[in-house]
Amino acid sequence: MATLNETFAVPDADHAWSVVSDLNKLVPCVPGARVVSADSPSSVKAEIDVKMGSMGMKFSGPVTIESADAGSKTVKIKANTREAGGQSNASGDVTIAIGGGNGKVDAVANVSGKAASMGEGTVVAVLTQLVKQFTANLAKA
Repeated sequence: MATLNETFAVPDADHAWSVVSDLNKLVPCVPGARVVSADSPSSVKAEIDVKMGSMGMKFSGPVTIESADAGSKTVKIKANTREAGGQSNASGDVTIAIGGGNGKVDAVANVSGKAASMGEGTVVAVLTQLVKQFTANLAKA
């Protein structure tokens, strides 16, 4: 299990909230990710291409907003993905909070199978890079 915490600058809190509270806008901010199908702004099927060491993997599965509080501009997201044609699974709980000119991402990820065999250090490094790129993309979105 990997835990990540990242803060980032938010030039426009209302605009950032409109992005993080709509998975159709949020998912494309994650490097290598796209929405495959959408049931609603809070429930999508997404896929992401991830490079772990020399391995490239594609994960897909449901992503849902478990809760969203517009007053505190906090959203809790759950992802549960499986590697396409592979033996790896990845799930995660992500909380994103916007306020005071800043944003904060707290993420807990569980990775199993072939991806986990790369070692926790590699998994954490890949996830950290994804979160950093995501927060940079979100700040620009």
